[in-house]
Amino acid sequence: MIVGVPKEIKLDEYRVAMLPVGVEELTRRGHRVLIEAGAGLGSGLPDHDYLAAGAEMAAGPDEIFGQADLIVKVKEPQASEWSLIRQGQTVFTYFHFAADRELTDAILNTGCTAVAYETLSDSQGRLPLLTPMSEVAGRMSIQEGAKYLERPQMGRGILLGGVPGVAPANITILGGGVVGANAAKIAAGFNANVAILDINMDRLRYLSDVMPPNVDVLYSDRHIIREQLQLADLVVGAVLIPGAKAPRLIEREHLKHMKPGAVIIDVAIDQGGCIATSRPTTHSEPTYIVEDVVHYCVTNMPGAVGRTSTFALCNVTLPWVIELAQRGVEKAARDLPPIARAVNMHAGEVTNKAVAETFALPYRGLWDAA
Repeated sequence: MIVGVPKEIKLDEYRVAMLPVGVEELTRRGHRVLIEAGAGLGSGLPDHDYLAAGAEMAAGPDEIFGQADLIVKVKEPQASEWSLIRQGQTVFTYFHFAADRELTDAILNTGCTAVAYETLSDSQGRLPLLTPMSEVAGRMSIQEGAKYLERPQMGRGILLGGVPGVAPANITILGGGVVGANAAKIAAGFNANVAILDINMDRLRYLSDVMPPNVDVLYSDRHIIREQLQLADLVVGAVLIPGAKAPRLIEREHLKHMKPGAVIIDVAIDQGGCIATSRPTTHSEPTYIVEDVVHYCVTNMPGAVGRTSTFALCNVTLPWVIELAQRGVEKAARDLPPIARAVNMHAGEVTNKAVAETFALPYRGLWDAA
């Protein structure tokens, strides 16, 4: 099989979808790997490392998409790439279809098989290809929140941990999953006052056992959320419904009860955001202000720490890339339930129920697709 790895072109995206060791593992199995020149530079991986591992260097995306049977990416295909995707080609990447109708329609029209990292789940319902980026984004949410709470960034001028005689910041985290738990760990390390909210009591019991004393775990309901917003200097939106649009937990009118200069980091923006006033931003222009509240809604947060993120991502994606290359997508999906759950589109049909329901599109079971 020919596996293609194009250079990521989303604004301020520095990750790459394959490490040199991945190239070596694939070529040792008899596959060809095409890497676009410069694809790894943002992660500190020069072209000669890929060439030494057995890759073939391609000058641009036309060559990659034109030849490859399997495209491996990090972020969803950008508009300039849509026309390059061929019917029958397999694209393996983060898609987050539920947040973007235009992308959904465009990829559907290509007739490709769209295999989404974010919906590949194991028998316990865990999301192994989303987890490392959720860990990065959760930890980054506190790092970025600390920065944008500074007064030159239009924040309240709050130091997360305070100092002797001055209270630390109050941080509210909506969601106790991977993002929320990692955010809480970092926030607790800053000695901030942290509250983590969730609706899963078993998860809350677990978090209560493992979190330090300065982290409170609270059952999430409308009243608790409103109470927390009045207290919070920093709010982290960390909710997720796999494959579906994120639930909206904060309305615009709720912002009027927040402190001027408070900061919201909406990590759920990849799935549409969990705050009514959220809209996608970039690392170049990461924030905007609504009702005196600073909003940070960057859709590819881990891209800013490209080297860390690339290694963390490729560690978990490579085994699945190998399976797709060895078996082909149809056999891989039949043999491996996690791959089947990751197939969001096949042969011009939506095969993920959450995506279909989000946009009221026809849904077909994977093996019923045309």
